[in-house]
Amino acid sequence: MGFVLALAGGAVGLGNAWKFPTMVGLNGGSAFVLLYLFLCLSLGLSLFLAEIALGKITKSDLATSYFTLARFKPNLCKLGGVFMLTGIFVLSFYLVILSLVFHYIFLSFSLPNDIKEAGALFQNTISNDIFKSILCFSFCFFATIYVVSRGIINGIEKLNVVLMPALFVILLLMLGFSLTQDGFLKACEFLFKPDFSKLGLNSLLDALGLSLFTLCLGIGCISTYAASLNNETNILSSSLFVVFINLIIGLIMGLIVFTFIFTFGANPNESGAGLVFVSLTTLFAKLGLVGEILALSFFVALFFAGITSAVSMIEPFTFYLERKMTRLKALVLIGAFVYIIGILALLGMAGKLSFDAFGMLDFLTSNIMLPLGVLFSSIYAGFLMKRYSFFKIFLPMFGKKLTKFYFVFLKFVTPIAIILILINNFYPLGSFLK
Repeated sequence: MGFVLALAGGAVGLGNAWKFPTMVGLNGGSAFVLLYLFLCLSLGLSLFLAEIALGKITKSDLATSYFTLARFKPNLCKLGGVFMLTGIFVLSFYLVILSLVFHYIFLSFSLPNDIKEAGALFQNTISNDIFKSILCFSFCFFATIYVVSRGIINGIEKLNVVLMPALFVILLLMLGFSLTQDGFLKACEFLFKPDFSKLGLNSLLDALGLSLFTLCLGIGCISTYAASLNNETNILSSSLFVVFINLIIGLIMGLIVFTFIFTFGANPNESGAGLVFVSLTTLFAKLGLVGEILALSFFVALFFAGITSAVSMIEPFTFYLERKMTRLKALVLIGAFVYIIGILALLGMAGKLSFDAFGMLDFLTSNIMLPLGVLFSSIYAGFLMKRYSFFKIFLPMFGKKLTKFYFVFLKFVTPIAIILILINNFYPLGSFLK
């Protein structure tokens, strides 16, 4: 259960509050959910299981696993461990958003009930209150470093065992209140009424990208956590639990967000920071004291989701460096880099730099590093990993025929799908085909 909650904590993050529900709403409601679920249980699960196998067999970090299980050219395969750095780059700007969430916990009881004022508050928070922004960023940074310093079992697992159930309870309470609002039925229709006419090639690629990258694939997180697994753990059922927890929390957040959007007649097509920090806060403010309590609960829930994801991003590279130095030294080295780059991202978002460091980090990781990391892990599992090791772990689980089918699927289908995602990030295939 600790393993499941740790991986679910890595998968469930701030994007569940806006990216997932917005993509669902814009791509056919439940039609997109069904497509996303299918891709999670096929392509996503196939890669998820392969990465678990890497860590479980070797009981080591990603780079060492690539080296140990390579059929040939192990030193070249070991270079695949460089994708552990993706988590470090993501964390640098992710902590900026998490610090905003943390800041809004304290603003929950003084939120403006006018869109223009809420927008001005948001801009002021990111642009003018630099000292407070750095203070909030520093708190989130040191909280993340502290948890990771405790190790996987005593730090990350214990954090997720507490925060993931707490997150779920808070969201269920907010969902219960949403049931009493006029916009709840419209939110259900928006998210669950299938409209297959909205599905197209871009929807397929969006669902595919979302399924792969919400499962923490390609950065070494899964194999790192799997290195601590005992032999009694059923990796198939554990993986399925992670997929469904991620989906359920995304849908619950979607219902909560869009219930308030429809109740007050706001724009359901707005996405990202504008949806959460401007539109939603304005709607909470209209509910008076109840809204202030809901705002506090919502931002606490978001903070819980964010901090559990943050620790998952930094652990793989920490685990790797721990083979060469003490865990404390590794965290000091990584932490110094994350803090400096993170501050640059914060200043870039605030417009205090001549370049947008935040946007550059987001583009680099989302469009290049993450897809390449997943592509390498899929090619490695299908072509470079020792066949004996692969079949030894999956034959008892699937049987001979299903294991062979899974291997062929992993070897040929998944790399093609990921290459399509990479191409679509730069040249949208849906528009091209039109």
